[in-house]
Amino acid sequence: MGRPKSATAASALKWLGVSMCMAFAAAGAGRAATKQPGSPPASHALSVQHGKFMLDGKPFQIISGEMHYPRIPREYWRSRLKMAKAMGLNTITSYVFWNAHESTPGVYDFQGQNDLAEFIREAQQEGLYVILRPGPYVCAEWEFGGFPSWLLKDQDIKVRSTDPKFMRPVQRWLHRLGSEVAGLQLARGGNIIAVQVENEYGSFGDDQVYLDGIRRTLVDSGFDKSLLYTSDSADRPGALPDLPVVINFGTGHAKEKFAQLHRWRPDGPSMTGEYWAGWFDHWGAPHHTADASVEAKELAWMLGQGYSVSMYMFHGGTSFGWMNGANWDEDSYQPDVTSYDYDAPLGESGRPSPKYFALRKAIAEATQKAPPPLPEIPSTQAIAGITLNESASLWDNLPTPTMSHELKTMEDLDQAYGDILYRKKVVAETAGELVIDGLHDYAQIYVDGALVGTLDRRLKQNKLAVKLAKGSTLDILVENSGRINFGKELLKERKGILGSVSVKGSALSDWQIYSLPLSNYASLNYSSKPCRQAPCFYRGSFDAAMSGSASADTFLDTTGLTKGFAWLNGHPLGRIWKIGPQRTLYVPGVWLKPKGNQLTVIDLQGAGRPVLNMLKQPILDAKATAALP
Repeated sequence: MGRPKSATAASALKWLGVSMCMAFAAAGAGRAATKQPGSPPASHALSVQHGKFMLDGKPFQIISGEMHYPRIPREYWRSRLKMAKAMGLNTITSYVFWNAHESTPGVYDFQGQNDLAEFIREAQQEGLYVILRPGPYVCAEWEFGGFPSWLLKDQDIKVRSTDPKFMRPVQRWLHRLGSEVAGLQLARGGNIIAVQVENEYGSFGDDQVYLDGIRRTLVDSGFDKSLLYTSDSADRPGALPDLPVVINFGTGHAKEKFAQLHRWRPDGPSMTGEYWAGWFDHWGAPHHTADASVEAKELAWMLGQGYSVSMYMFHGGTSFGWMNGANWDEDSYQPDVTSYDYDAPLGESGRPSPKYFALRKAIAEATQKAPPPLPEIPSTQAIAGITLNESASLWDNLPTPTMSHELKTMEDLDQAYGDILYRKKVVAETAGELVIDGLHDYAQIYVDGALVGTLDRRLKQNKLAVKLAKGSTLDILVENSGRINFGKELLKERKGILGSVSVKGSALSDWQIYSLPLSNYASLNYSSKPCRQAPCFYRGSFDAAMSGSASADTFLDTTGLTKGFAWLNGHPLGRIWKIGPQRTLYVPGVWLKPKGNQLTVIDLQGAGRPVLNMLKQPILDAKATAALP
């Protein structure tokens, strides 16, 4: 998913106008799936005839919903999948997030919340098929569209192209991914029924050689060529002539968009790969909602036509940590909030919304099948008066700097996320406009330790009047607010200061540069005294009520904090910013302990000793706070 508002064809099995078998030979890489009670039989074969899917020779309508394994605590995967089945879905769609699995070149993580193979197996155990979207570009309102930031250390790299500096790590990554999950495809006893090539490439380019390179790499990685397809939301498809195409669109556009799809591929299949069942939020902008009754009516129409549908999102979850992306729309940088609630049928914490029941009813009526009973919905809890009684000033905990004549970006210093500090000793008195060329993304400017102003890329701010005395210290603290995940702008989405800093037109040089990934927050020199010089780290302990072996979910109220980040018991919860619309951070109960939970926050501007609360329900639109208890 991604959009702002506003010559191997002969060797491939044909999808156009002929039957296409989606099962393939049992040999190949990957762990074999284990047959589970209630799982789809291992002998299934999916084909397309006259624009319709056929499963074992019988008509099969894909009714899918998107949910992303890294956006859901692993302990909750099963309950979310049960909720999908109870809504009437027969398939789950998911992207694969390269930067979550290879944050360091050549080092792979498929453990815990990144255990994609287990996520797929659990879906099979719940009787659900899986559509896999490995990209390598995914968009998804996810940091840098799923690309690892270390790609950008090479100043000349061109992502989403045939550039060998890009394709070599892509091939290495997809081969490793294939060894993990290719064995879970349909003919090997698994439940993966389709695999997407790249993602909405028509919104980015038209390089058929590049697309075919991704297709061939997926096949070489163990994914069967007859399972492959492309998806698009643009007016032209970023497609290969011998692959099927599905179309992506939002509420109210089904009839026109399916007509467009039929012009692209008259012989089918007829499917929307993303039916946008909501929308995502930006900092400083309104919270988005969509009319559930309109969506239910439109879903009923699509299913009544025999079309297949994948809802984006069925369950959005949370872009935990630094994983929120950013949009670029009409020359404007728009960083996304941490919550990926998306106004989806299943809310951020896995609880059904009115939209869930409206769509559940529409699916049941269209298919004439009663869905499974709804699982029990756990309660939530409130926790009051969490005093953050220990603090540490950032200024007292700076690491060893890098000395550099010119400015460097985070990527130059092998830093992915967090902040970066540029320090300069002033050699001559001067006054005038300080101009930052290439601010990515939010800067706080200090003179001799005093905050003199802020600059925000969202607001296209890049200059500030300053007075600098000889011998003064100029500090520029820059936050990475999230890398752009959509469009051509992601090609230059490095973080920090990309150009120069000048005062009265004269460029400044000879800097001390401090890399601040904020990963060492637990080992800082904390004190029981209130923090008086922001940015400040705060931490405090609290207890949480337990029900059986687990604690109930809750939501951290960030009222009283300005801008920063929060961690709980070593888990990165996400970003804080008083401009909203998000005012709470989701706290999964499975991340809580009965005693001694440790909450840590950094506030870039606040000072003192904050007291925070946790609420029973989220606040995703700050304007609605008066209506909440």
